[in-house]
Amino acid sequence: MKSWQPRVSGRLTLRAQLRRPWRFSPPALLALSFLTLILIGGLLLWLPMASHGGLGLGQAMFTACSAVTVTGLVVVDTGSVLTGFGQAVVLVLIQLGGLGLMTFAGLTILALGGRLGLGGRRLVREALDQTDPGDVLVLVGHIAILALSLELLGTLLLALVWVPEMGWGGGLWFSLFHAVSAFNNAGFGLRPDSLMSWAGQPLVNTVITALFIIGGLGFTVILDLWRRRRLARLTLHSKLTLAGTAILALGGWLLMLGFEWHNPGTLGGLPVADRFWAAWFAAVTPRTAGFNSIDTGALGMPATLLTMLLMFIGGGSNSTASGIKVSTFMVVLLSTWAILRGEQQPRLFRRAVAVAAVFRAYAVVMLSVMLLMLAAFVLVILQPQMKPLDLLFESFSAFGTVGLSRGITAELGAPGQGILMLLMFVGRIGPLAFAYALARPNPARVHYTEADVQIG
Repeated sequence: MKSWQPRVSGRLTLRAQLRRPWRFSPPALLALSFLTLILIGGLLLWLPMASHGGLGLGQAMFTACSAVTVTGLVVVDTGSVLTGFGQAVVLVLIQLGGLGLMTFAGLTILALGGRLGLGGRRLVREALDQTDPGDVLVLVGHIAILALSLELLGTLLLALVWVPEMGWGGGLWFSLFHAVSAFNNAGFGLRPDSLMSWAGQPLVNTVITALFIIGGLGFTVILDLWRRRRLARLTLHSKLTLAGTAILALGGWLLMLGFEWHNPGTLGGLPVADRFWAAWFAAVTPRTAGFNSIDTGALGMPATLLTMLLMFIGGGSNSTASGIKVSTFMVVLLSTWAILRGEQQPRLFRRAVAVAAVFRAYAVVMLSVMLLMLAAFVLVILQPQMKPLDLLFESFSAFGTVGLSRGITAELGAPGQGILMLLMFVGRIGPLAFAYALARPNPARVHYTEADVQIG
């Protein structure tokens, strides 16, 4: 009788597969790394030394999830409930979540003079959404230097305002916390009213918005600007991201001014000069920054819907921001316009957008809409006593990892907060995983005859 032997031709045996160091796909490994960081951060925040009076396990995990996904939704006040140790844990989670664990892993290897294998390089490259076969460790070093330099500069500038108000120790910590939170588009603040006390302060508004706009552009765009130094020589992706960011920021600013100018609960209650600053802040913070200088819950219906749209779009690809991403939004707009004009491909800046990119853009939008509608549907069932608009707003904020709230996050039950945690996690990981899965060609072995389908 012949003994059974596993077949190894063409495929790895199960034992060999289990021995492979990179047996999971890059999106799965990235999701696992974020989940691990959330669990570790939650346990640290659960320690008695992390808070005054202690946090429940659910509160600690929600706070850690919000920090790692750089969202900013909170169930406890960060400044008054958490101790200095707890605030430091949140700050580290924000930094790790914003730049990505793979970035810090590569940076550590670079600092120790080590080498990264092909599997590790592939994982870091996928985490950074890079297709360039160049040395990813050099890219990681550039990203780290850029991020730390901007955060340090932001801290020093903000200290000019907050050190005179709070003293050296309190002012510097307040400045550092908000600079890191802003650059990483986290939206965590140390006061219950976020930045409402400085709604008309020019330096605070300029530095905070500059930090989260730059952080939300994406490292690909920033490095492209640094290397090419001329707008005409930028890649199509960089041009689309910059153009989309400018249109959304300026358009949102003008619309916010028009919608809220006479609202006594928001802009109408401020001096005329401060209204322009507050409207600008309210227009650009939904790109997933999460800070607020006016009462978000007091926004009128048009401004609320505008904010939800901006949260859904989010920031740039490969950035500290989330959402469907500006480039995705621009591709969908351009392709829709091309269809209306009877063109085969969307074109801009003398370049045609690849058909595969159009398919990926529509897929990301469709998947995101389906997820949001499902989450909002479940929340309405779980929280029938709350306004559906507030629940939908909270869902958009969680998925876009924005952090803006209409004041109901802490009032949600454990199942409702669990839904928001899932949205935050998927919002931070999902679009990247979708793009990765859709970007990998899987050519069909059989080609079928095309058939027309009536649309519209």
